[in-house]
Amino acid sequence: MSMSVGALIIGDELLSGKRQDKHLQALIRILAARGMKLAWAEYLGDDPARIEAALRRAFAGGDLVFSFGGIGATPDDHTRASAALALGAPLELHPEAKALIEGRFGADAYPHRILMGHFPQGAAIIPNPVNQIAGFSCGSVHFLPGFPSMAWPMAEWVLDTHCRHLFNDQPDVEQSCIAIKAREGDLIGLMQDFTVRYPALRLSCLPNFGSEEIPEMHIEFGFAGQPALVEIAIDEWVKALQALGYEVRAKNPQAER
Repeated sequence: MSMSVGALIIGDELLSGKRQDKHLQALIRILAARGMKLAWAEYLGDDPARIEAALRRAFAGGDLVFSFGGIGATPDDHTRASAALALGAPLELHPEAKALIEGRFGADAYPHRILMGHFPQGAAIIPNPVNQIAGFSCGSVHFLPGFPSMAWPMAEWVLDTHCRHLFNDQPDVEQSCIAIKAREGDLIGLMQDFTVRYPALRLSCLPNFGSEEIPEMHIEFGFAGQPALVEIAIDEWVKALQALGYEVRAKNPQAER
């Protein structure tokens, strides 16, 4: 069973450059450890209308989506309310989240901290191992705090608890080769033939006008997908390039062709 994975990363501070995003690379790493990959990502500022619109798309799209940020209790945290509007559901105090917040803060949970336990009706909580302030899930969209120390183990918990059926024991691989003095325009027809022949693979083409390592003009070609099919495709691709007269080098020097 396959399911695309996406990310929404929210916060004005990321778009202004005050902070550098760390969530994207972390999520890619977390997914890769489970044989999964990220299909798309979107950055959003603290704009309630934009967040609501992005969440409407996420709820309607059926992807597995991780949303980072904006679930706190300060005035610039809009994600909880935007999620409720996108779902057409009211915000309500989740009983488990309420117990966790009261257990941590006691009377100081009111009047502000308790707001972090208000989720769209029907949401399920995501445990927070750091400070017990839960995140929440609405279907396949999972809402995490913006703090990396909290968000990353929470994302792992979601995957390990609810998404094991999406894990891949044989994840995709990529193999590449370099065609010396190749021009992209001269090989478009060949690339089209291979995309038709191997629809399950992704073909990449990275032209280079010369580098310190390879001074000549060259193109790096790659095939990504299941290992057995990639092996067949790259061998055929190299032979096709060589038949056209190109010198072909392996991306990995140990296997130069």
